[in-house]
Amino acid sequence: MSDMPTPDELFARPFFFCGIGGSGMLPLAQILKGRGCAVEGSDRSRDQGRTPEKFGALEQQGFTLHPQDGSGIFSGKQILVASAAVEDTVPEVQRARELDCLRLSRAELNSILFNTSGAGLAVAGTSGKSTVTGMLGWILHACGREPTIMNGAVMKNFVSPERPYASAVVGGRSLYVSEVDESDGSIALYRPAVGVLLNVSLDHKSMEELRQLFGDYLARSRIGVINADDAEALALLPRAKEVITFGIEQEKAQIGIVSGSIAEGPMRQAALVIDRHDGSEHALTLKLPGRHNLSNALAAIAGAAAAGIPVEKAVEALAGFEGLARRFEVVGTSVSAITVIDDFGHNPEKCAATLRTLKAHPGRVLAFFQPHGYGPLRQMGDELAQTFAEELSDGDRVFLCDPVYYGGTVDRSEGSERIVRLIEDAGGHAEYIPSRKSVGDRLATIARPGDRIVIMGARDDTLSTFARDLFGRLA
Repeated sequence: MSDMPTPDELFARPFFFCGIGGSGMLPLAQILKGRGCAVEGSDRSRDQGRTPEKFGALEQQGFTLHPQDGSGIFSGKQILVASAAVEDTVPEVQRARELDCLRLSRAELNSILFNTSGAGLAVAGTSGKSTVTGMLGWILHACGREPTIMNGAVMKNFVSPERPYASAVVGGRSLYVSEVDESDGSIALYRPAVGVLLNVSLDHKSMEELRQLFGDYLARSRIGVINADDAEALALLPRAKEVITFGIEQEKAQIGIVSGSIAEGPMRQAALVIDRHDGSEHALTLKLPGRHNLSNALAAIAGAAAAGIPVEKAVEALAGFEGLARRFEVVGTSVSAITVIDDFGHNPEKCAATLRTLKAHPGRVLAFFQPHGYGPLRQMGDELAQTFAEELSDGDRVFLCDPVYYGGTVDRSEGSERIVRLIEDAGGHAEYIPSRKSVGDRLATIARPGDRIVIMGARDDTLSTFARDLFGRLA
């Protein structure tokens, strides 16, 4: 990237997104288009006929979509946006190389937008990034600050018939709110005015690497917003210049919860938020269940405070926060009281948070987990198995199908069978059923009144369709 054009020169050129429907690509494409850039793209999922409604919506918004055969790359002025994981054999990549097009990764492009805004508000951590990004973005929007928001998930508050996949909001250029990713190391590209750190736990990298990445991130942030309940995050506090802490358990956290004030329901909760800067207390109601979401709300309130929003206003705004698609999203409850939930849980911490939320209330849990790749399963399979075994009870059941695989050279020698074996060895109850369709048949057969069926996994939009179809059968 030595001959990188200036931002003004960059955004005057046409963009081509390889994999435009991806959760990290789509919001960036929407932000660029909203700022007047020429944006085209292709996607293997579109060519394979998956999620046609998503690509139809993009075309209605004016995006020109091409088959993934290289035909959309025709000028050396075009900038190819492709994730680092996209193979060199993909026709767009080959064609872009022939024409000497500039290639940017998703994170490189996002960091340029972020670092050239008036103030960038970043949300980092192993779990909860998308939810907190949505909450923080919503608070700033509700308070009239017109933020631009870049999220990896659809934010229900911003969905409209014209924009059904609202994972981005095109606001002004003074505030840019974005989740930032540690899994590929790209968090190092961002220079935040406000850097939120939610938690530090095993996911794609070793703990040593994560401590380094997150510590450096706090050191680059003008204000660090740190979760005092997370020991690993709190240990990095000395790396930050200026700090606001938040936490449910830690009584010294600057933004916290009044002891004994939490009222939890299966689908919503309430608590008294205390701002220890001045001792003021504010009644929070949240349309999301689970202790982890209460912590997420505190993170967003503290992040907003760092951006100059009074705690009272932030708490008020969160009462209207509708949540994100696929984040403990209730698809429906049948007449026989069977509830189907669509959830993004795919690493040990996210899965544990979802299962704990379910287990806080009565009813059997039937958990279906679709691994989001063979590589991740190898990396964190042991911890995942432990999570399912520990968080679920005797009557509960876990089902795994084969991991997501869209082609490529990944080692597929170890799959879901190993995880099922590990769950059973740890005292849990699990079944390996290779095809997802067969899992649906099994769930429909064994579900009984009062059950909660949770559909978990990432990197596959068709899981939502699967959840809706299953609910249709049960209803």
